Amino acid sequence: MAKEIERAGVLTVHICTIVPISKTVGANRIVPAVAIPHPLGDPTKSREEEKVLRRKLVERALGAMKTKVDGQRIF
Repeated sequence: MAKEIERAGVLTVHICTIVPISKTVGANRIVPAVAIPHPLGDPTKSREEEKVLRRKLVERALGAMKTKVDGQRIF
């Protein structure tokens, strides 16, 4: 889906738990997530640790959006 949205002219970042699948489907900007059952968090962490983890992922994704890419890139 990310590839099709980009084809329409909208930049996307694919946050994913299984990077090879993202590469196979053709996503250009790929940010690895935490784990399959909890891609954007970790229930074993405290509330504050979770907040830091999520913020880090979002900031990485925003940085990826600002980066011009030719082809696929993992951030």
